[in-house]
This record gives sequence, structure tokens and C-alpha cells, in this order.
Amino acid sequence: MTKITIFSGFLGAGKTTLIKKLIQEGYKGEKLVLIENEFGQIGIDGGFLQDAGVEITEMNSGCICCSLVGDFGKALEKVLADYAPDRILIEPSGVGKLSDVIRAVQNINAHDVELDGFTTVVDAKKYKMYMKNFGEFFDNQITYASCLILSHTSGLSQDKLDDCVKSLREKNPAAPIVTTEWDELTGKQLVDAMTQKNTLDDELKELLEEAAHHDHHHHEHDEEHEHHHHHDHDEEHEHHHHHDHDDEHEHHHDHGPDCTCGCHNHDHEHHHHHHADEVFTSWGRETTRAYTPEEIQSALEALGNEEKYGMILRAKGIVAGTDGKWIHYDYVPGVPDVRTGSASTIGRLCVIGSKINEDAIAELFKA
Repeated sequence: MTKITIFSGFLGAGKTTLIKKLIQEGYKGEKLVLIENEFGQIGIDGGFLQDAGVEITEMNSGCICCSLVGDFGKALEKVLADYAPDRILIEPSGVGKLSDVIRAVQNINAHDVELDGFTTVVDAKKYKMYMKNFGEFFDNQITYASCLILSHTSGLSQDKLDDCVKSLREKNPAAPIVTTEWDELTGKQLVDAMTQKNTLDDELKELLEEAAHHDHHHHEHDEEHEHHHHHDHDEEHEHHHHHDHDDEHEHHHDHGPDCTCGCHNHDHEHHHHHHADEVFTSWGRETTRAYTPEEIQSALEALGNEEKYGMILRAKGIVAGTDGKWIHYDYVPGVPDVRTGSASTIGRLCVIGSKINEDAIAELFKA
């Protein structure tokens, strides 16, 4: 089985830098082939790749839009036949349509291949210019991406970063977005984001399962039923993402620019161990905002106010700190735990409880 990963993004967005980091840290031990279809000269340093054991197939037959349909498929089949790699990385021309590349890969029948994901690298500083000048191509790369990785976020103001995330979310409500500087992340974290592992959905699901577990011995039969019910939601999660995104947009647009992050407010019929008749809900949000440890500490202490926030059972998250360190926090009623730790691909806030007041929680975390 050969996995195929496609990297899309405009020239200069940083695809090459990202691919180098992934080769060194994320895809260790895999037999890799990199196919470039660059508009003009080959854009990656061949020496580096050969040292890393990567075969280079140069395809400089002009623009990808023209050469893709026939030649590209043939080249791909030849690479599969000659090298039988574990993974093929395809870096198409920066002006190609991502949907065309995906189609070419899907047309390969003869080999055992799996499309592992299409990652688009977006230059956070230049995205507006691209949107304006290359609307159709740029939109296509954003809309079809299964993961969006921002580059050049360093030194960007909070407002500009929020604007960027917001406009990407309008075109793609579901794909994970990585806003953290790559230096702070491991190759594995990037690969997880690209393969949609360890997402906000996963985090909320874990918390909900933990909560249900408290009640397991009381409601063994019910729990079984709920567990399946929960997975049904997951199978439809694209559909939910869409709605959540719209709902967020409708209901919370007065909470500042962070709130378009497609949050997942499904009702899950899990029972709380004090009130078996109550239903848990989860509130989760992605944020690029930086906090102080004191802000998080006092927000967690405030969650004890049941009248204002509902009955909060658990809160957990990782957010950027104003001092450059990342803040990790956990909360069970009355016990806030705030510490520093490793970076996350984007800040995450998760709260679960019964009859929770989502608007009040969003306001509390300024999210």
C-alpha cells in the first residue's frame, strides 16, 4: 500500500520548508518519493533529498494544468512500479488546481494506493493578495484541503491572524487549521493534523467518554447505547461541522473574530453521575488568542458558578501564553490545574457539563 500526500499552496508559501521538516521528523523510516511538478525550475534542493533517501522525479513539462491529465498519471504509475514506495509526496505547481491533482491520483487503478490527504500551505501574510488576484485557484486549494497549515504567522497581529482564520473557515469549515509556528511543533504533530488525528472532536469525545465512565456502574446498559449514538455523530461530522460553523456564525458573531472556528456543540446523551436524568453537552472552540496563566486560572475558578455557566463537569485545553509559553489546563469542579507545556497546532478550549451556557462560557474565555 502506497500512501499519497498532496501539498498545495502558492509559490513562496513554504511548502518546501514544510516538506523538509516532515521528511526529517514526520515520515521517519518510510520509503519516500517526492514528485514535483513545478512551474519553471525544480524548487527543492536535490542534495538534501538524496541524503534523506528520497528519489526525485523532475517533471518540468510546463504548467500542471496542461501536463497533468496525461503525463502526470503515467509518471505516477512509473514511480509506483519502479520504487514501490511507502509514501509519495506530490508537490504540484503553485498555480495548479488542487482538484485536478486529486482527480489524477484517483484515476490510478492499477496499484494499491491510498490518498492520505491534501494539505494546503497558506501564507498568512499574503493570503488576501492571493485571494484577490488568483481567486479561483486559491479558493480551490483552500476548499479542497483536508488540512490547512499557515506559514509566516510569526509577528502577525492577533487581528490579522483572526481575519485569516475566519476567511479560511468560510471556505472550508471542517479542515484542521495549524496556526502555530512550525518550529514549536514536532513533525508528528503536523502529521496528526494532516491525517485529522487528535482534533478538537477527538478531544471532546475523550472528555465525554471520561464523564460517562464515572457513571458506568450505574448505567452499564445505557452507556453501551450512548457510546454507539456518539459514533453516529462522528460519522456525520462533516455535516455537523457545517452546521456548527453556521450556528457559530449566526449566534456568536458579536464575540469577536475568533468565533468562526466551527465548533462542535452536539448534544450527547451521557448521564452525569449526580443527576442520571441530565444530558451532557460539550462546548469546544479553537482559538489563536494568547492568554496569561492568571486569566485561565480565574476563568476556571469562575466556572464553579452554576447559575451563570451551568453545571460544569470538566474543562480542558491548551492555549498560547502571552509570554510565548503554552498553557495547559484541566478542571474538575473546584480544582483548576494550570501549567505550561508543549505547543499545540492551534489553541483549544473544551468544556463539558450539564445545561451549560455556551454564550457565557465563550465570553468567559474571550473566545
